[in-house]
Amino acid sequence: MKKSIAIIGSGFSALSASCYLAKEGYKVTIFEKNSSIGGRARQLKKDGFTFDIGPTWYWMPDVFERFFNDFNKKPSDYYELEKLNPAYSVYFDKDDYITIEDTLEKIYLAFEKEEPGSSKKLKKFIDNAQNNYEVAIKDLVYRPGVSPLELVTPVTIKKIHQFLSTIKRDVRKEFKNNRLAQILEFPVLFLGAKPSNTPSFYSFMNYADFGIGTFHPKKGMYQVVLAMEKLAKSLGVDIKTENPIDKIIVDKGKATGIISKGKTYNADIVLSGADYHHSETLLSKENRQYSEKYWSKKTFAPSSLLFYVGFNKKLKNVNHHTLFFDVDFEAHAQDIYDTPKWPENPLFYASFPSITDENSAPDGKEAGIFLIPLAPGIEDTEALRTLYFNKIIDRFEDLTSQEVKDSIIFKESFCVNDFIKDYNSYKGNAYGMANTLMQTAFLRPNLKSNKVENLYFTGQLTVPGPGVPPALISGKLVADLIKKHQV
Repeated sequence: MKKSIAIIGSGFSALSASCYLAKEGYKVTIFEKNSSIGGRARQLKKDGFTFDIGPTWYWMPDVFERFFNDFNKKPSDYYELEKLNPAYSVYFDKDDYITIEDTLEKIYLAFEKEEPGSSKKLKKFIDNAQNNYEVAIKDLVYRPGVSPLELVTPVTIKKIHQFLSTIKRDVRKEFKNNRLAQILEFPVLFLGAKPSNTPSFYSFMNYADFGIGTFHPKKGMYQVVLAMEKLAKSLGVDIKTENPIDKIIVDKGKATGIISKGKTYNADIVLSGADYHHSETLLSKENRQYSEKYWSKKTFAPSSLLFYVGFNKKLKNVNHHTLFFDVDFEAHAQDIYDTPKWPENPLFYASFPSITDENSAPDGKEAGIFLIPLAPGIEDTEALRTLYFNKIIDRFEDLTSQEVKDSIIFKESFCVNDFIKDYNSYKGNAYGMANTLMQTAFLRPNLKSNKVENLYFTGQLTVPGPGVPPALISGKLVADLIKKHQV
């Protein structure tokens, strides 16, 4: 008789795990608290506009390919992928920006134009980043974080200095031009920590950025969710939406099921892809691995203030992805990580998917997504949201030399309180636990409970870490672990 598995949540890691487990013959049921699947990667549709609520960057296409290949499928069986050119632009002042295009050769030229001689340094930097990418994405991130020895290989021993140095130190040592340095420091923000706290080894993110490039699935990132849902269902996975979990049932030290909306569902194994901290609150205290003190001491990735805006005209002087680095990065970073508070002058990011994808907005109109990184756990009110929207729109108009306020049809916002309400996110964090040196690999929360038998976890608070590609990998890692321990 097939063993049954109850999976809590339907984000990328949970969907990934469900596919691998169903393929192995387990009877898999997913329980999702919201009315639609995808976890943070949901959609907002309004007045003919379509927005990705969560992730908007498609990086590391090889990880997606590897996932689908494991089921004798490929991404193109489900969605159409387009490489963006330009990948993104970075504003530093009014009408003053650097554009990152779609090949290394073009990026070398952009660096050389900004600072003569910098392209040679960049080539050396990217060569090392590519080597790190080969080591990390082809090997290390596919290890389950069970033992420190997983990190000890002939290659990593040679690279030990790259775990002890930081991205910021290495970048600033070679690149004196602050604008170029900031562009090279930008990708590690996806890991949820400051460049000054991120090990140099994570430069593989720079290769993902410059060497592989930025892509866009036609009709948005939600197409990946729909693809995984289709695959999961074809493998026999049952998905129940609007089923929040009240409790994880533990009997004699063993997980035996869950209670959802007052109804008991028995299962041989329970796997939570929900927020790890929240998942443990579904257990009695004696069955929790980590205390509130443990979580409070961890470095969490930022939360975000997001706006989804419909414009009644096409915008100019922006690309699909556009970053606004016209203010002090260090001051904003301090307001996130060191002395948590609302930033005086925030950096922000904007995405205009309708520049690339006609499905995102009605003809002649523009869909805009604006994101301000924030410290998790800070106060969140409508008044603050309005204040900060006006701050960034004023700057946006000035930097891009256009008026847009009168062209706004609507705006919807999403912030700390929503991350908590919709995703049970610890302190309203947006990306999980940061990948600092002391929160890497085996130093992250465990995939397998050490207190409760047959209870497992997956997602951005465990290994390998934040981001969509790592979430796919996390699902595979926990499925492999379950298979190993259940044999």
